[in-house]
Amino acid sequence: MIETLLLSVTQILTFKGRRPLTQASAFFFARDERLFLVTSRHVLIDVPSRHFPDRVEITLHTQADNATQSTGLSILLYRQGQGVWRQCSGLNHDVDVAVIEIDKRRMPPNKLCAFTPQHLLQSLDDIKVGQALLIVGFPMGFHDALHHLPVARQAVIASSFGLRFQGQSMFITDARMHSGTSGAPVVIKAAAHDTACQYLPWKLLGVHSSRLDVSTRDRQVDESLGLNVAWYADVLMTLTQSDVQPTQPIKSTSSADGG
Repeated sequence: MIETLLLSVTQILTFKGRRPLTQASAFFFARDERLFLVTSRHVLIDVPSRHFPDRVEITLHTQADNATQSTGLSILLYRQGQGVWRQCSGLNHDVDVAVIEIDKRRMPPNKLCAFTPQHLLQSLDDIKVGQALLIVGFPMGFHDALHHLPVARQAVIASSFGLRFQGQSMFITDARMHSGTSGAPVVIKAAAHDTACQYLPWKLLGVHSSRLDVSTRDRQVDESLGLNVAWYADVLMTLTQSDVQPTQPIKSTSSADGG
């Protein structure tokens, strides 16, 4: 039996026409009979690095009992010149999370593994600094290429989870991370009595974004921090509202915004 957590995460490849650009991580989020692909916004567009893909591809398993069987799904990022993804702004910053709605009719017929609103935390106070967690993705593209499955890295919460770090809708994790993991889900094991998460028994805390560094670090002497940015997962409730327009920035309603 394949663990459902691994099936909920997919590799995302970006392209400009037929030219491959980058690879990253993404996962599925379902709400009100609708399905979304979640990743970091900078995977889809990043002005500072002049990263402007026009298409992405993801990998989908076609048989629930045979992970070697998969297919690719190509998604155009623009329709009539308008980006198809949804993005969000916080109180004084942009949130590095984006979602793309997927037509469920394009998905394989086997049961889909996706996070839902029931996988989000009811209270940020339930998570303490030092809490162990997992970040599941495709570091530097590394994965089980035969079964098309991601790998998990251990991490811990490195900042006060109930307070916005530096006034932004994010928290800090301590983990050895690499490029290619942007857009990966940050999760903890759900309680055994949490019946809402029985099929996918994990709580979704955040979306991994990038590694942190100190601009004044002496790269010849000092090692990198080993710390990372993750954005609170409840931003997905804002991004997946039925009245949200693609690429039109909307204000975050993260419960961490008032911290």
